[in-house]
Amino acid sequence: MGNEKKHSLSEFLDTLPAIYDHEQVEAKWRTFWEEENVFAFDANAPKERIYSVDTPPPTVSGDLHIGHVFSYTHQDFIVRYKRMAGFEVFYPFGFDDNGLPTERLVEKVKGVRANELSREEFTKLCLEVSAEQEKKFKELWQAVGLSCDWTEVYSTIDEVSRRISQRSFLDLLRKGEVYLKEAPTLWCTECRTAIAQAEVADKEEDSEFHEILFGKEDGGSVAIATTRPELLPACVSVFYNPQDERYKELKGQKLRVPYFGYWVPVMEDEKVDPEKGTGIVMCCTFGDTVDIQWWQTYSLETRVILDEEGRLTDKAMNFKGMPLKQARKAILEALRAEGLLTKSDPIVHLVSAHERCGTPLEFLITKQWFIKVLDKKEELIRFGEKCRWFPPHMEVRYRHWVENLKWDWCISRQRYYGVPFPIWYCEACEEVIPARDEDLPVNPLTDKPPVSFCPKCGSGKIVPEKDVFDTWATSSLTPQINAKWGEKDERMSLLFPMSLRPQAHDIIRTWAFYTIAKAYFHQKDIPWRDLMISGHALDVSREKISKSKSATVNPREIIKKFSADVVRHWAG
Repeated sequence: MGNEKKHSLSEFLDTLPAIYDHEQVEAKWRTFWEEENVFAFDANAPKERIYSVDTPPPTVSGDLHIGHVFSYTHQDFIVRYKRMAGFEVFYPFGFDDNGLPTERLVEKVKGVRANELSREEFTKLCLEVSAEQEKKFKELWQAVGLSCDWTEVYSTIDEVSRRISQRSFLDLLRKGEVYLKEAPTLWCTECRTAIAQAEVADKEEDSEFHEILFGKEDGGSVAIATTRPELLPACVSVFYNPQDERYKELKGQKLRVPYFGYWVPVMEDEKVDPEKGTGIVMCCTFGDTVDIQWWQTYSLETRVILDEEGRLTDKAMNFKGMPLKQARKAILEALRAEGLLTKSDPIVHLVSAHERCGTPLEFLITKQWFIKVLDKKEELIRFGEKCRWFPPHMEVRYRHWVENLKWDWCISRQRYYGVPFPIWYCEACEEVIPARDEDLPVNPLTDKPPVSFCPKCGSGKIVPEKDVFDTWATSSLTPQINAKWGEKDERMSLLFPMSLRPQAHDIIRTWAFYTIAKAYFHQKDIPWRDLMISGHALDVSREKISKSKSATVNPREIIKKFSADVVRHWAG
């Protein structure tokens, strides 16, 4: 018997090729898996035996890199283990292909600017580029051997996702959890849109601290230090700390804004740091959040000197039309020429920038839609605690983010490609006219409103909302999209809450927070039981590898050279 076994083994070994061709073997099994639907989800399985994954839909903003292979392979380890353990696995795949990230990719690939084309022309380009990128994404994931169910694929711009995203907004509107408000808003002058607090990144910049002379009523002058001389025409007040004896004599007086010649009141506030600069500061509308607080607290004048493209308005007088950096240089030269610039010291300081493009952010007064989250902090923290975090300390990051929120969630974007708001307005009385649920998804720019006359004032002048949702307003609904919330083939009772959310640590403040918030508002439940938080792969400079910024080795080339098995072993 022993000799027979040895003989059989020998015969088997003789059938193996002298050199293992991993490309041929892996292609064979990929074809087999797909043709036999090996990873297909059985919706008839009992709920207690279902293991569901809220698979991260990669953003269509550039080529995938080795960091994606690293983290997505980890998900697949868990999925395959659960499948072998007897669970019926729901492992879908999605593509996050709407909104600003995709727009910026299209502008780069096609060499155009969105505002140079009609919305229809630009949307066509976005769909074209997205389809090309998504094909490459799928080929990579199949090459690395992800055991996804490719019949369960969605994109955040497809019809179902648009309908569910608009359904979410209408539900929040009915519940009074969204509001439209004209207020100081974080604004990116490069992308020309409002952004949310979660999209802000701190960025170090070389700058200068300038001491500039403000005129006193008695003919003297006071030196005020600032890093933003270009905001001088937006100055509406000057503040000093009430404990600072140096400036007590100025209380109740006015100072003359240098070069621009108008007078502003001098006021006291404890937020002023006597040790910083000259200990007396100008308040502009708006330089930072402190300016906004003072503007609100003391009912200060509003001087809008910046337009949506980042150019100075007519209130800047001779500097009208200049972009900020050019205006800064020109205003400093004008101050120097009049002897009003006494000192300039180089510094390096942190500025708030748009994480998508790195442009320093400004505050503009614009009308935007917000979701109420500031008054829900305790509930959102409690819902975060109900989830299991792996590793556990990542829950602390979530909690700290929620505790330190300063703004409600701004969900409107002044862009071209995305999910439209399902609303119209009465031009006469500004009444909001929502779409009917049965008409979703709608595009107010091309679809007729649900009524011919305003239900409030009777006017027939009804105009569409032109803005689109922030991309996170839709991708925050991936559990509901997977479970087809509100659709005819809804699977909420089967799949919600989902079992696992795998994601990177840097989007806890966005994807994790926003998804928990949407599940709280709509289902009063957590969106998934477990969160698996991954780290980042770093480039040679020890910086996070990014689709849009980093040059890195193509993972397809690594798989082609070493095989999917070797790459997966490395990832483990």
